Amino acid sequence: MARNQPNSLAVGGLAALAAGLGIGRFVYTPILPGMMADLGLTGGQAGLIASANFVGYLAGALAAALPIPVSRRLVLAACLGVSCLTTLAMAGLSDFWMMTAVRFIGGFASAGVLVLATGLVLERSAARGDKRAPGILFAGVGVGIAMSALLVLIVEEAGLDWRTDWLLTGLVSILLAGMAVAKIDEGPSTQAARQPAKARFTGGHAPLVLAYGLFGVGYVVTATFLVAIIRADPALWAIEPYTWFLVGVSAAFSVPLWLAVAVRHGTLVAFAAACVIEAIGVGASAAVATEAGMLLAAALLGGTFMGITALGLVAARERVSGNPQRLLAVMTVAFSIGQIVGPSVAGHLHDLTGNFTLASYGAAGALVLAALLALLAQGLSRPGAKV
Repeated sequence: MARNQPNSLAVGGLAALAAGLGIGRFVYTPILPGMMADLGLTGGQAGLIASANFVGYLAGALAAALPIPVSRRLVLAACLGVSCLTTLAMAGLSDFWMMTAVRFIGGFASAGVLVLATGLVLERSAARGDKRAPGILFAGVGVGIAMSALLVLIVEEAGLDWRTDWLLTGLVSILLAGMAVAKIDEGPSTQAARQPAKARFTGGHAPLVLAYGLFGVGYVVTATFLVAIIRADPALWAIEPYTWFLVGVSAAFSVPLWLAVAVRHGTLVAFAAACVIEAIGVGASAAVATEAGMLLAAALLGGTFMGITALGLVAARERVSGNPQRLLAVMTVAFSIGQIVGPSVAGHLHDLTGNFTLASYGAAGALVLAALLALLAQGLSRPGAKV
């Protein structure tokens, strides 16, 4: 299939998000328990390493809002390369501050991958009227999570340690990145196309951006510490190898479902519904400390968080004409701020209380508030409404 055909472009985007986010960002979750046990990391330190990745993500999102004077595809390739190298580098580190620095750099690269791959694929697919592309594109994160979960399970079954986890997943991310670069073509390139156009909003953008930031707070506690929560309870050990895989599989199949809901009921109504369902899953991880409760939490987390990510970016795309790069970057900045706050606060609450219960309930509340703000944004975007 030629590189510039629509399906090939979307598959390239899927591979990019699988490498840069599904593995580059989220593989930390299943690897974390082994790191904590071997290196003696506290919950607070584990949370700070996670937050460093999200601070880097914020910096990368801010950088992605700037004009890009060269090919966006070239910059995307560079971001993918950095993401893969930082994943590999974690295999050789033991120092807390070095790991924090490397995860910061990896987060910077991940933001570039998300903003650039999303912008390129959505912009070109919209111009062609290809409605399948967003579902294929955003499934990439779930595919990457599921692949990394299987790789970590293989390493564990082989009796190897967490360093091998980083090495193996880093090598697989390189293969995915190569596929992405081969399939994503920037298309007709002009200087005007490379400059982020001044956004012309149709309304409701302020509550939408805030809702996206609260979503960052709401999902990240469970997304970061779910496997650690299970590892801490011997009664749940039997489901540990499968829980993160369930998150990934649910995420991969959820995006087309939520986009279909958006077509029928509206993007922001779907966003709000997904936030409420995710809040139930996050709450279940704290309130129902059984195998069934944790599997429910994993399924609902996976079944919503990439759908919400996609719906938020699609809603932003609907509210600006021209190159969406700048508005996508603003949304990602808000999301990043939420992610920075979540793991650090949750880790310290864990050190104070001995569990993630309080943090999980707070995260569920943030998701409910995000749903309400999304509905407000929907009302403000109607003709005649004022922001």
